[in-house]
Amino acid sequence: MRHVPKAVAALLAVIVMLLSLGHPAYAAKTTPEREYKIPSWDMRWGVEGEDGSLDEVRDPGKTWMHIQDDSQLPTQPGNIGSAWIRIRLPSLYDETPAVLFENIYGRHITLYKDGINFYESYRGYNYENNRILIPLKPEDSGKTLYIWTESSRNRLGIIGNVITGDYRDLLGNLVRMDVLDIVLGSTFIFIALVLLICSFFLFRPSMAMWLSLSAIVLSIGLMIVTYSPFLYTFYRSFGKLYLQLFDVGMFILLPSLAYFFEQNISSILLIRQFRKVLTAYSLFCFTMMIVNLGAQERLNDVYYFFSVTVLYVLLVALLVLLVFASVRRALKGDHEAIILSTGFAFFAVISISELTWFFIREGHYNLFLWKWGVFGFVLALIAILGRRLAEKHKQVVRYSRELEMFNNELQRSEKMEIISDLAASVAHEVRNPLQVTRGFLQLMSKQEDGKNKDYLYIALEELDRASAIITDFLTFAKPEFEQTKTLTILDEFKHIEGIISPMANLQGGKISLDIPQEIKVRGNSSKFKQAFINIIKNSIEALRDQGHIQIWAYVDNGEAVIHIRDNGEGMDAQTLSRLGEPYFSNKTKGTGLGMMVTFRIIETMNGKISFTSAKGVGTEATIRFPVAG
Repeated sequence: MRHVPKAVAALLAVIVMLLSLGHPAYAAKTTPEREYKIPSWDMRWGVEGEDGSLDEVRDPGKTWMHIQDDSQLPTQPGNIGSAWIRIRLPSLYDETPAVLFENIYGRHITLYKDGINFYESYRGYNYENNRILIPLKPEDSGKTLYIWTESSRNRLGIIGNVITGDYRDLLGNLVRMDVLDIVLGSTFIFIALVLLICSFFLFRPSMAMWLSLSAIVLSIGLMIVTYSPFLYTFYRSFGKLYLQLFDVGMFILLPSLAYFFEQNISSILLIRQFRKVLTAYSLFCFTMMIVNLGAQERLNDVYYFFSVTVLYVLLVALLVLLVFASVRRALKGDHEAIILSTGFAFFAVISISELTWFFIREGHYNLFLWKWGVFGFVLALIAILGRRLAEKHKQVVRYSRELEMFNNELQRSEKMEIISDLAASVAHEVRNPLQVTRGFLQLMSKQEDGKNKDYLYIALEELDRASAIITDFLTFAKPEFEQTKTLTILDEFKHIEGIISPMANLQGGKISLDIPQEIKVRGNSSKFKQAFINIIKNSIEALRDQGHIQIWAYVDNGEAVIHIRDNGEGMDAQTLSRLGEPYFSNKTKGTGLGMMVTFRIIETMNGKISFTSAKGVGTEATIRFPVAG
């Protein structure tokens, strides 16, 4: 399970939970104790010339069959289109008793009690699954009901339970039987509409996937709603429209499903060609439906053959092909294919099994498990969509951060360019007067004695400090190196260590080097030393008692990586983010030029510098240079 995506495990958990709602133990808890299941009834096939009048059941020459198995319909003779059913009612103890027939097959159904026709239903369309709730009276106990059922197809009789009990309880049972279909199908239709609306705000590559997915979810929701007995039980007058919408949903589903797989899972030639065939055939079936309606349904048998028999064969072929394609992709380690294969395999196995059993039983089977397979498949599709949305969100966040970084870098570059021009002009204009002043002060210091000579030395030191600042300005403004050569990093740092170690010792700290001899970079030796002396000097100034500065280097992906770590005071995030900004310094007497120059030198050497720091822990600088060839 460790290698299976979490979405797959969640998908299976939801499917198992929903399927458990239909478990007999659960159903038993919702059934009132006063309900009674009638265990058996009698049935005989109609003969030619019978029209459903009650006199026909009094003929003693007709043979009745005793039916005890309510799980399947009796085998119907080929030329018979009607049947009589005889049921003896048990004792009725409720004030408002009723009898519920879960499934009676037939287009024309008539019920007789006490020799009177007290219920009749005729459906002018090919949906022959009837759920019937008949109110009774307590005095109907022990009476016999006669049911005449007639059909143009080879499905007649009762399948499922025949239950007596209180009318209100049985009405609740009748609603609960199929209301979940309406909720489930309506949910899919709503999701499809949301996907459809969202698709218009997407770019063209994503729009194709969303449109095909919305078409799949819409057609599935439409089929679940219009196939449910709920509508035919409570809103039977629109039955013909429901069947037409079911067919339209099937016509949309097949090419949409093939297109979704072609675009998102596998674009093998066979799927692409099969999708074109399905699109053409769906258009043909839709045309046949229009022609049949225009011909007052006189072409029902032809339309049924093309829109049911042939189309279901194509559906099975498509499911087998798509299972093969998704499993083939999943075996390559594609997580989306694994998710889809799990949900789609669940749907395909159930659908293929039910369709096969439907044709084996010659239509004597009520398809109902397929909707749960569809539910699992749609969950897999939504899981894939959610996964892709999460990936897109991560990309947007990453691009936003990169854009912010580029924007900051652009602002920094513009600011540096302005400061560079200003620094160069000021440095050139100031350096010459300073040099002249220094020369005259040196001459005066040779002629002066006593106290004035000390003042002159102080003035010369300050002029030297000003000259060093101007040199930093010029280095920052024009960091190009006049002479570059291959530098051995270890040799350079040994020289730096000799210069800077006395300062570290005064602070009570020490410096340790761990740099291989063979690492070399290209640059100017004096500028290289200047940059790293600035970094190490800042580390020394941040040291506390028993401070330690570690310097090590290695080669990584063609780059020389140098680390300088101290265990000094450290910096907070705000200070860390401002390092290298013009004239920023967290020292009381600092000018901010040192780190500016360091950043500029490293940048000119095609290097990169970054810092990590924590207050009270220390700071680590990481510098990367291209390795010299």
